[in-house]
Amino acid sequence: MKFRKTLAATALLLGLSACSSNPGGGTGSSLLALPPPPPAGEPSGFIGLQPPQVQASFGKPSFTRRENGSELWRYDNGDCRVFLFFYSDGKDMSVRHVETIPQGKTSAADSACLTALRARSASPTS
Repeated sequence: MKFRKTLAATALLLGLSACSSNPGGGTGSSLLALPPPPPAGEPSGFIGLQPPQVQASFGKPSFTRRENGSELWRYDNGDCRVFLFFYSDGKDMSVRHVETIPQGKTSAADSACLTALRARSASPTS
């Protein structure tokens, strides 16, 4: 019985030490680094827009997501995507942040992508 307890304790210690070891064997250099955050700054003409204004200007979003009092609207536009982040000020939702894929050089939103979205919404649909 004593042998079994010793064997179980040894197995447990070996299992715990395996969990805490670095699988790459180095000092963490094998881990992938997070990408840098997007540049700060918001594009003009979007911040403060409320959902009805956005939908009147750009149509129905390709994707929406509601979570914890916020909303994300995504517009797919050719080679780029526009993400509008809505937050509540206590009574109304409004755009507080805009990002695009690809990201812009001076902000999280690429101006060419936003221009294409505006042009798309301005052209008549058939």
